[in-house]
Amino acid sequence: MEAATATAPIVIPRPKESGAARVGRFAAKVPFQILMVVIAAAWIVPTFGLLLISLTPAGVIDKQGWWKTFSHPSQITFSNYDALFHNSDLTSALVTTAEIAVLNTVILIVVASLAGYAFAWLDFPGRDVLFIVVIGLLVVPLQVALIPIFSLYNTTGLFDTVLGLALFHVAFGLPFAIFLLRNFFIGIPKDILESARIDGASEFTIFFKLILPLGLPAIASLAIFQFLWTWNDLIVALTFARNTQPITVAIFAQLRQFGSNIELIAPAAFLSLAVPLVVFLMFQRYFVQGLLAGSVK
Repeated sequence: MEAATATAPIVIPRPKESGAARVGRFAAKVPFQILMVVIAAAWIVPTFGLLLISLTPAGVIDKQGWWKTFSHPSQITFSNYDALFHNSDLTSALVTTAEIAVLNTVILIVVASLAGYAFAWLDFPGRDVLFIVVIGLLVVPLQVALIPIFSLYNTTGLFDTVLGLALFHVAFGLPFAIFLLRNFFIGIPKDILESARIDGASEFTIFFKLILPLGLPAIASLAIFQFLWTWNDLIVALTFARNTQPITVAIFAQLRQFGSNIELIAPAAFLSLAVPLVVFLMFQRYFVQGLLAGSVK
């Protein structure tokens, strides 16, 4: 019996790239890179300017401008932030904003995950019709519901409450959330679910032990979007909040009542900007996974 002889793999050498080709490839990327630098600067410069304003005494800003801080860095002070954290209206508004953003995000994720799983993998009467209704609700503008919901909240006692603001954001975030999670869940291999059912797993067990772990990238991406959207909201808070004011309304009130009170407005605005940015940076890995989910099978 002849011994099997191993054949070495055939390696085809890659053609060497000429210098002109490398220069051309680099030159083709330059316009795009310049565009990205310009876009990044358009976002970073105002944010960095707001940071310097929040660290500069009001008198210096009125007379010289925030860019003078580069030549006189000794003017930088944290007294503005100290005054901010001793301002009960603004600190209370920050806490209220966090309560609204976290509460509505949690409720939305729970309801949308259950509904997305039902639309993806459960057979029930009228499933396709209900999903078409959900798709149709995506085109309903938020502004058309402000006055009707305002009347409803007045009669139910939800006006000017954290729960009322959170439920409004949940209601208008659910159509997109259900649509997103349903499309993600339906891409999960059916064999995994059938194997779990054969082993005797209930639908709730499948949902909590299989669907939620596998759908974590999409759920995390949705949570980031909903948190950022709620944190930065102004129109809903202006309509349904009087004493329970989020930070956007509190800054708007300070700007309207004390237009020259820049030493409070600037640090409050920067802190309002920094919190969602920190949340995004903490969960950006899941955000990128959620964006790429389903693109490769």
